Amino acid sequence: MIAYHFPPLAGSSGIQRTLRFVQHLPSLGWEPIVLTADPRAYEHVSDDLMRDIPQGTVVKRAFALDASRNLAVFGRYPGFLARPDRWRAWQWGAVPAGLSLIRRYRPAALWSTYPIATAHLIGAALHARTGLPWIADFRDPMAQEGYPADPKIWRSFKSIEERALRNAARSVFTAPGAARLYRERYADVPGERIAVIENGYDEESFAGIAVAGATPLNPGRITLLHSGIIYPSERDPTQFFQALRMLLDARRVRDDALRIRLRASVHEDLLRTLIAGYRLEGLVELAPPIPYRLALEEMMRAEGLIVMQASNCNEQIPAKIYEYVRARRPILGLTDPAGDTAGVLRAAGVDAIARLDSAEGIADAMEAFLARLRTRSAATPDASFVERVSRRGRAQELAALLREAC
Repeated sequence: MIAYHFPPLAGSSGIQRTLRFVQHLPSLGWEPIVLTADPRAYEHVSDDLMRDIPQGTVVKRAFALDASRNLAVFGRYPGFLARPDRWRAWQWGAVPAGLSLIRRYRPAALWSTYPIATAHLIGAALHARTGLPWIADFRDPMAQEGYPADPKIWRSFKSIEERALRNAARSVFTAPGAARLYRERYADVPGERIAVIENGYDEESFAGIAVAGATPLNPGRITLLHSGIIYPSERDPTQFFQALRMLLDARRVRDDALRIRLRASVHEDLLRTLIAGYRLEGLVELAPPIPYRLALEEMMRAEGLIVMQASNCNEQIPAKIYEYVRARRPILGLTDPAGDTAGVLRAAGVDAIARLDSAEGIADAMEAFLARLRTRSAATPDASFVERVSRRGRAQELAALLREAC
C-alpha cells in the first residue's frame, strides 16, 4: 500500500482512508504492507494516530523530501522537483524500498493512492518491474479543466492518469460522478476496470467519546462548525461570508447568538482578509488543528455542522462528510444540488442545502436552519444510512476488488 498520507502526518483527513484499510483488511484475509514517506517530508506531525496502526504491521518510511521546504534556496527550487508535486523526491527512495519489500514479502498486489500524484508514479514503476496487479486509488479526478493551473504540472498529471487507467487492474474513485467522468474520458478502457469505493467513518474512532452533558462550545450561542481545509476555489467561502453580512445587516441573526468556527482551515490569511472585509470578526473564529479524536468530539458538541463544496467539484465528495454523518448532528450543505456531495447529504436525510456560490440562497437556508436548531427540529442523519457508510464496509469492498484484480 503506497500512501503519502499516513501517521504521523497531521492535518489531513486523507490519512483516514489508508489507515482504516490497514486496520480492517487483515480480518478480511489481506495483510497490508505500507510504503510511505519519511516524516521529514511532512510539514506537521502528530503521534495521536500512531497507536491506530495495528501491531505488527510492516511500515517502510522511504526517503522523501518536500521541495518547498527541504530543497528551496531563498524560497526557490527547480520546477522539475515539483512535478507532479513537491514530493517527487519520494519516488527516488520509494521505488528501491518497494522492490526490497516485494522481494522479501512476495505480496499479491500493489495499491497506490492519490492525491499525492507521486504515489501513482511509484505504483506504476513497481508494477512495470514486477508485473504485480496494481490498484490505482484516485479518490478524486486528477487532470481537470483549469487544474492544475501550471501547464507543465497539468501535463504531468494527465500522463500519470493515462498510464494508470491503461495499466492498472482497477482504477478507483470515491464518487460516482468521478467514475462516470473517467469512463467517458477513457472509453477504450473496459468499464469494469473503473470502480467506486467511497470514503467512510471509523466507528472505533468514536468509541469513548461522550458528549452528553458537556459544556457547549460557545455557551449562550449556537455554534456552527466547519472542520477541515477551506480551499480558495473548491470551497470558496466568499458568498458564505457575504450571506452572513446580509443576515446581520437585516437583523435576521444576531452576532451575540451565533458563532461560526472554522477549524484547521489552512488558508487563514485569505480567510482573515475576507472576515475583515465583511466585518465578521465578532461572528467567525479561526481555530487551529487539534488531535483527530478531539476534532470528532468537537463535531459532536457543535449545534450544527457546515459542508462546503463548489460546483467545480461536483464529481467529488469531501471525506469529512462521513464523519459529520456519524456525529449525527444537523448538517448545512453549501454545495451544488446537482453534485455528488449533495447526493450523499440527501441520501443521509439532510435537506438543508444551498449553492455555495449564492449569497442569497445561503442566507435563506441558514436562517431556516438556525430556526430549526433553536426549536430542536433540525433533521439529523438517518441511522440506517450511518450504518451503511462505515470504513469496515469500505474495506470489504476493497477486499473484493483485490480478489478480482488477482
